[in-house]
Amino acid sequence: MLLSLLKKKIKERIYSKRSTVVKRISDKFNFNQKLKYHICSFGNKYPKKKFYVIQRYIGGGMFSNLNYVIHHISLALEMDCIPIIDMKNYPTKYNEKNKIKNNSNAWEYYFEPINKYKLDDVYKAKFVIIVDGKTRKKIEFDTFQKKHYLILKKYIRIKKEILNEVKKFMKKNFSNKKVLGVHFRGTDMKTQERHPYPATLGQIISHIDYEMKKYDYKKIFLVTEELNYVNKLKQKYKDEICFYNSYRSKKPDIFENTRKNHRFLIGKENIIDMILLSYTHSIICTNSHLADASNFFKNFRIKIIKINNGYNSNNLLIAQFSWYIKKLLPEFIGGFKLKK
Repeated sequence: MLLSLLKKKIKERIYSKRSTVVKRISDKFNFNQKLKYHICSFGNKYPKKKFYVIQRYIGGGMFSNLNYVIHHISLALEMDCIPIIDMKNYPTKYNEKNKIKNNSNAWEYYFEPINKYKLDDVYKAKFVIIVDGKTRKKIEFDTFQKKHYLILKKYIRIKKEILNEVKKFMKKNFSNKKVLGVHFRGTDMKTQERHPYPATLGQIISHIDYEMKKYDYKKIFLVTEELNYVNKLKQKYKDEICFYNSYRSKKPDIFENTRKNHRFLIGKENIIDMILLSYTHSIICTNSHLADASNFFKNFRIKIIKINNGYNSNNLLIAQFSWYIKKLLPEFIGGFKLKK
């Protein structure tokens, strides 16, 4: 009850000020990025410090959120502020109703805190900047930037139990093998308007066969949420292919499930897949924040083979059918291109 009242009080203080204090940080600090912030004062704690609260209410996928956080840490440091990540009062898709390991902040389900300051103390501080959660179509939020690699190394520390699962899988499957990484989206990406068309199974197989033959890979590491594709690729490549036991579905929305702590586990499995993919020699993929994150974690040293199918229609109705039609068409009249 007390915690609920505290959350309510914090949000009331934030939202009550929006009409008068929402403004842009001066161009001196944000370099004309036109990002909006809420400037708040919650009390007299830490009178000489400036806190910068990073939130992305609801937000996107795991690595879209990670890139968002990293870029805002960079902005906070440029403004001489202390960055704080709040995915407790501003929940994401990965937040559970109940605490995970005694924690309600979804960031700390997977990552260590980025500094010593606690959320409860920050919301008693005299000067607090709260980002409004929007990206304003700025390119820095589209994908990972090489200039932010030092931010990654200094501030982003994945929980030890997650890294231990990665080591266990690698020891069993990757030891002394040249591994080809494969990542592609299925499910909802086939019908998402304005989003990149995902690869077809035929495209994926043609690229795998080409790379396996040319570069003599001994193992394939597969990342996909599409259950049907996993089964078919396993049938074709047998012991040559491996994959982490991540959740897979035939449904468009992978968050629709009654598995205990399903949202938390989706995020955890995403991170494990991303790290494992970062230890492969090359990655066949379509446009994806997960594959981009793998390369970012290796400071962009992985060879990326991207299948570029273009983008789905802006029209929601057309987008529901467009991918399926193009899949059936031969390449010379607009169908998807196979690797020759």
